[in-house]
Amino acid sequence: MSKSIGRLMSILHRQSQIYFNNELKDFNITSAEYSFLLYLYHNDGITQDDLSTYLYIDKSATARAIKSLEQKGFIVRSKDVDDKRFNRVYLTDKAKEFGPEIKDRVLQWSKLLTQDMDKDTINFVYTALESMVTKVEQMNLKRETEDI
Repeated sequence: MSKSIGRLMSILHRQSQIYFNNELKDFNITSAEYSFLLYLYHNDGITQDDLSTYLYIDKSATARAIKSLEQKGFIVRSKDVDDKRFNRVYLTDKAKEFGPEIKDRVLQWSKLLTQDMDKDTINFVYTALESMVTKVEQMNLKRETEDI
């Protein structure tokens, strides 16, 4: 059997979804929603389109997650003052109150994955993953895969 980075990444992704769904159930937040909150904790008031772009999530999935978080009382949307075509997304007091605990529970996943690694190994893995992300960011994957 050949080594497959994709298979390993897929396993980690699926297991992370299980982990986040379990760890964040006290807040009624799912693995499909937490990344939006995390980004908003550092970029409150960003547009919905910018959220999609930053997280590499299509606009319809972003709209569903934002709608769900809004219904749960974690965010509010309002039209951009300068351009009514855009929705700005803001954290509610509820989201801010639970922010430290949510961020801590999310951070525990990385700690779990790296608990037996030394600092050099962690830095190497991070650098390698960052390099892979940079590579795919520079490609038009839809066009590239259609050419195959």
